[in-house]
Amino acid sequence: MWTFANFDLKYRLTLRISAVSAICFAAICAVVLWDIDRSARAELDDAANITARTLQLQLSKTRWINNPPSTFPDLDSIASSVMRPGLCIAYRAGNGHMVQQFCSGARMPGEPPLAFAVVHRTIFDPGREAARPVLLGDRQMGEAVAWIDPSVVTAETWRELSRLLPVLAGALVLLCVLAYAALAQALRPTRLIRAGLERIAAGDLTARLPPFDLAELSAIRDVFNRLAESLASAIAERNELTRRLIALQDEERRHLARELHDEFGQSLAAIRALASAAGQSAAKACPELASECDSIGRTATDMMTTLRGALFRLRPPDLDELGLAASLEGLVAGWSRRQCGRTQFEIRLTGPVDSLPDTVGLNLYRIAQEGLTNAARHADATRVLLQLTLRDAGDASIEQAATAVELTIEDDGAASDQAGKSGMGLLGMRERAAVLGGQLNFEPRPGGGSRLHVVVPLAASRNRPRLDQRILTECAA
Repeated sequence: MWTFANFDLKYRLTLRISAVSAICFAAICAVVLWDIDRSARAELDDAANITARTLQLQLSKTRWINNPPSTFPDLDSIASSVMRPGLCIAYRAGNGHMVQQFCSGARMPGEPPLAFAVVHRTIFDPGREAARPVLLGDRQMGEAVAWIDPSVVTAETWRELSRLLPVLAGALVLLCVLAYAALAQALRPTRLIRAGLERIAAGDLTARLPPFDLAELSAIRDVFNRLAESLASAIAERNELTRRLIALQDEERRHLARELHDEFGQSLAAIRALASAAGQSAAKACPELASECDSIGRTATDMMTTLRGALFRLRPPDLDELGLAASLEGLVAGWSRRQCGRTQFEIRLTGPVDSLPDTVGLNLYRIAQEGLTNAARHADATRVLLQLTLRDAGDASIEQAATAVELTIEDDGAASDQAGKSGMGLLGMRERAAVLGGQLNFEPRPGGGSRLHVVVPLAASRNRPRLDQRILTECAA
């Protein structure tokens, strides 16, 4: 839903400036209306004063002339000097009756809007009159009265205001445009700050902000750059520690696999051989012990089968002997046999997969191993697809052609959060991807199921130093 919060800072400040400006312009209009009304009052008072003085002069003449013509009051002689459109002058006798009045018939062109006319007449009362006494000596003979037609006053006011409104409206629009442009120019560095934050969020810890003119933005820039440096240092240390731990883990697995194969495996083989020899002797000397010897041999055989499975999980021999492609194919084939047709496993390999560096191949195999385990055990899927693709891989060598390797595991089962709880879990897979300088995403598929996607840049992996032997030496020291 649209709200005021959807506006950015430039719009908000521009709206506030326009609101303040509109209030100021409204105040200007009010002052103009008051000034027009004041001018009309002054003009009305002047007309009443002139009429009163002229009538007093006419009365004085009738007093000093023996046979004065009956021309009092004579408003015609006054009209030429005071009349204006809509103005009326009159003489009101002492008994309150209008003896004579004269009104200008001229009208102002154009009619104001009805709403403006109603508001103007309500506030300013343009139909008021101005009255001045007409004296003969000390005696008041009557009043000189002047008033203006309210419609004429309203029309004149609207005409003056209509000249001012376009100017104010244009000034308001121009002010808003200039304010927005100035704010956009002043806030342009915020785009760089946002872009830098987005780069940091995307994992690019080399992002830095340039110097800014504003002191406030320069302070933000300094804090941002220090934070980026600290974050890069912390992540580099964490990745270094993760590489050490994974290298030690893999070495420990190899060591444990050798120990189990050399010691435990040979012991089981010896037990099975002794059980077979004892069974042959018992068949001749004590037949009732032959079944016990066979049971010991079967138990030793079962333990050797379990041991081979554990050795394969600890250190698959195919990865060293046959390469990554054959190891992944064997991993997929093993899961297909164990699922007995309940889940269909597929594999697609694109490019010279076996040309990948040993560190990349081992970590990708471990990620694939964990991903297939999660899909088979927790997703309840009927189809699982494993894809390993080298980007831009051609006929040239991998150092010249491939830029990155992608590992994808998709299933059509139920997206489960158990991925992080089985074995090494999702966290372990993310750490292995981070060791290679890559990224791992685990998300639901639009059509159902889940998708595990790993992208490893090969340039970063080739430039990463080989740490296994150095780490083991340091730890041993």
